[in-house]
Amino acid sequence: MERQPSSSPNLLWIVLEDVSPEFGPYDGPDAIETPNIDRLSQEGVTFTNAYATSPMCSPSRSALATGTYQTTIGAHHQRVHQDENEPSPPNPLPDGVRVVSDRLRDAGYLTANLTEFPARMDLEVNGKLDWNFDYRGRPFDTNTWEDLSDDSPFFAQTSLYEVHRGKFWDTAHERIPNPADPKDAEIPPYLPDHPTVREDFAQYYNTIMAADRTVGTILDGLESEGWLEKTVVVLLADHGRPMIRDKQHPYDSGLHVPLIIRWPASVEAPSRYRSGGVDDRLVSTIDVTATTLSISGVTPPEQMHGRRFYGDEIDPPREYVFGAVDRIAEISERRRTVRSKRFRYVRNYMPGSPWLPMNRYVQASRDIPWVLWKLDEADELDPIQAQYLADEKPPEELYDVREDPHQIDNLAESLDHRELLDEMRTVLDEWERRTGDRGRFPEYPEVVEYYQEQKAATFDDRIEERREEWDLQ
Repeated sequence: MERQPSSSPNLLWIVLEDVSPEFGPYDGPDAIETPNIDRLSQEGVTFTNAYATSPMCSPSRSALATGTYQTTIGAHHQRVHQDENEPSPPNPLPDGVRVVSDRLRDAGYLTANLTEFPARMDLEVNGKLDWNFDYRGRPFDTNTWEDLSDDSPFFAQTSLYEVHRGKFWDTAHERIPNPADPKDAEIPPYLPDHPTVREDFAQYYNTIMAADRTVGTILDGLESEGWLEKTVVVLLADHGRPMIRDKQHPYDSGLHVPLIIRWPASVEAPSRYRSGGVDDRLVSTIDVTATTLSISGVTPPEQMHGRRFYGDEIDPPREYVFGAVDRIAEISERRRTVRSKRFRYVRNYMPGSPWLPMNRYVQASRDIPWVLWKLDEADELDPIQAQYLADEKPPEELYDVREDPHQIDNLAESLDHRELLDEMRTVLDEWERRTGDRGRFPEYPEVVEYYQEQKAATFDDRIEERREEWDLQ
């Protein structure tokens, strides 16, 4: 029996973009100060093993919105079905699949994708949805904070753009009191310790600190309205940090995300909830969708892949979480991954393609690729860094994440790990069959050609300018 709306808490998703769990509650770099997210963690529960279903925004957000794997609903490519000029057919959601806001509206919730805030809050957010499916109708009742009230419970989400590259990224250091010093950046071993890399990581830290200030403003706003102790606040990210070999790639650095949930004092907390606690259960971001329904009193449908970890009923805990990479703009790709608490297995269905395929947008807008190419030309990359510039990647990868947190020592050829490799292969095979992975069906060639032509027209001149700037052949 579904709970009546009057007894249901308000629900708020704060969705960060492009950020890995490497700030205060997660023992991140000392250069990152996040007092507001720290407060949320101290008053809530911090999940240490939460993972997105894709290291790219639109596939991941499509899965989060529906609680269903993007590979099942045909939303796995990035991008598709978002431009009326694209040579692709309509992509409606399969029968029985709906976005979470529609289900909550039916349960009596006012739904909001917040982009408009009172002047006193001085907030600018973009309300990003970025779904890879055709949606017919109005997914939210409002986009305005002042439409929220005590008359009915609300489900609201707001997407913070600070950590996404662009104008918010470029100006983040101007909006915080203590910008990070590049010398304090912590560089992963697969990237060179180069001044340009350090500067980029320092600015990434600044964007996290700028986002933290926005989180603080939202929490203060909830408190001033009297809603904080009536609202379940969920902080998460769509995928990991926007760096080379992180975003777009099926490793922890692209898939491991922060997840913090704060329970309101006026609503009885779930049995597994401990304020200020840490939860190390394996969780997928689609589980947030199913759990959001559960704690509102709505029973998730059977075809929803997300699992409930809070609520009147919970599902068995996960042994594995899954992720997928498919076409990224003009680059055809297909990679699948499964992770247990200790190991990550990656299957590369296109091993003949480069390990680090650089799409034109990345080449035109990022400095780190040019640093890699310049140092490679001078034979100044170490073997770990150089391997990612190879023209081909291995068909399989296996990593002991406990011993190798950066996932650089591939154990797929290790005889000592043959039994584990077979086990992970079987788990991934079963998941692909069970969920009806649509990545096995090729796209229309015209779709890929469209993106190749579009990106070439947009970025090729700039790429040539950058090649000259870096004095590369």
